[in-house]
Amino acid sequence: MPIYLDYAATTPLLPQALAAMEEGFRIWANPSSPHKAGRQARAALEDARARVKAALGWSGEVIFTSGASETLELAIRKTAPGKNARIITSAVEHEAVLRLTPDALRVGVSCDGGVNLSQLEQALESAVPALVAIQQVNSETGVVQDLAVIAERVRAAGSVLLVDAAQGAGKLALPAADMIALSAHKFGGPVGIGALLVRDYGLLAPMGGQERGYRAGTEPLPQVLAMAAALEAGHDWLASAAALRESLEKQLVGMGAVAIATDAVRSPTIGAYRMPGKSSAAQLIRLDGAGIAVSAGSACSSGSLKASHVLTAMGVEGSGEVIRVSIGRETTAADIARFVAVWREVRG
Repeated sequence: MPIYLDYAATTPLLPQALAAMEEGFRIWANPSSPHKAGRQARAALEDARARVKAALGWSGEVIFTSGASETLELAIRKTAPGKNARIITSAVEHEAVLRLTPDALRVGVSCDGGVNLSQLEQALESAVPALVAIQQVNSETGVVQDLAVIAERVRAAGSVLLVDAAQGAGKLALPAADMIALSAHKFGGPVGIGALLVRDYGLLAPMGGQERGYRAGTEPLPQVLAMAAALEAGHDWLASAAALRESLEKQLVGMGAVAIATDAVRSPTIGAYRMPGKSSAAQLIRLDGAGIAVSAGSACSSGSLKASHVLTAMGVEGSGEVIRVSIGRETTAADIARFVAVWREVRG
């Protein structure tokens, strides 16, 4: 029986989300059309928008997108002219952010993956005002940034905070940011739908089209309904995930593994582990052959031969020997036991 432990890459579609999506396909009219069928679709879309806001505890605006990557591009490229002269990011952001911000000021991190606050303050002083893009949860290590402190300092500097919450939304409480990016397939919704949460539309330059003029293209109503349903499914399974990861780490470390960033606050669903003497690629091949799906780094860069920029920034020794194990609501104790047994065989 295959064992899936790569939930940070994507998650299976929840039954509630599938049912909502099927219902959406029956409401087939364009939500932007003025006729009765279009108005009915628009009503369903706006109801879903309100449900998304309620499920996330968000009081600002919601712009639906195709996923986190498009959302981040929208936020970075369409920030209103004059609002932000420079961009600041951490050195461990997702590739989607790093590609969009080649000239940004990069703030370093500590050995546990936390943003260097002294460097951030210096960057804020040299780039006023700025757009500061900081992730909530690192997709490779699970490290959770202290966004309460970061948000306070960004706000005090008169700058704007954009948070990549792809790995946190639907699991952790949202940070007090100006803009937040999320993607439904990370929490049981379908691929191809995400959202930009924005405190105030005035932060963005409108481009025309749908979504109040901030995104072109017909709104994908079935996917929107599915995302709302996935968020409403809740996250009461996280306590179980935390216990499973604790058990996993205890057993792996007992067999000689090095657990990454254990002194940091981490998402209960993600862990990174080094097997000294065995490359990540060799581990993945052996584990895959045993029917176990894990990854090395984020899914967007796992096919690359480049060293992980995240682990390099953290100064992790033997970064080419690290794999990521990510847990979902479907993960069982038996899955963890099987993984540990195979890991032992691979270690030799």
